[in-house]
Amino acid sequence: MTNSNNPYANPLQQPGQQPGQQPGQQPGFPAADGTYGAGAVPPQEPKKKKKGGCFKWGAGALAVLVIIGVATGAGGDKEDTAADNPTSVVPESNVAQESDTSGDLAKLSDALANMSGDEGDPNAPVEHRNALRKANQYIKTMNFSQAKLYDQLTSEYGEKFPADAAQYAIDNVEADWNAEAAESARNYQDTMGMSGAALIDQLTSDYGEKFTYEEAQQAVDQLGM
Repeated sequence: MTNSNNPYANPLQQPGQQPGQQPGQQPGFPAADGTYGAGAVPPQEPKKKKKGGCFKWGAGALAVLVIIGVATGAGGDKEDTAADNPTSVVPESNVAQESDTSGDLAKLSDALANMSGDEGDPNAPVEHRNALRKANQYIKTMNFSQAKLYDQLTSEYGEKFPADAAQYAIDNVEADWNAEAAESARNYQDTMGMSGAALIDQLTSDYGEKFTYEEAQQAVDQLGM
């Protein structure tokens, strides 16, 4: 049925058919020949995503890994070079330790030299040298007269050396008997406040210090008594 009131109407146009739309063509779809009628909007093609974004991120990550690998390799090369280099610098702690060891060796050498001197003649009998060593130890720690030191070396309650070994020690010990007497007198005076006569008796007594009278007298004289 045609629209007789419209002079421009298409006598072949079906009811509801858009101008330019071919018979049987669905709205929004192309006709059999691929064309669209007037007023029809062709479907829009989806926008294509830009390529290269993921590639750029992947390339950046790869570059970072390469830089890290180069830096690590350079550090390892430096360590290997230092380990293989025979002219590397010795740490200061090792140098200080070597210096300390040298000092200890020097002290040990001095101690051995002093020990040899305490023993006297290395060709003397062993017991003689031992008696001399013991005599020097006593003199360094206490005040002794010759007689009292001899008694200490030979006493059954002391060192029990034979008489000849003890006499060898008395003859070779490093002692100043006058100085021993003066020091002994000063100790008595500081602790007991003795008179000059009583002090001489104590220094010369067989039950006391056993110094000679001359040694005792010069000791008292040094105290101004």
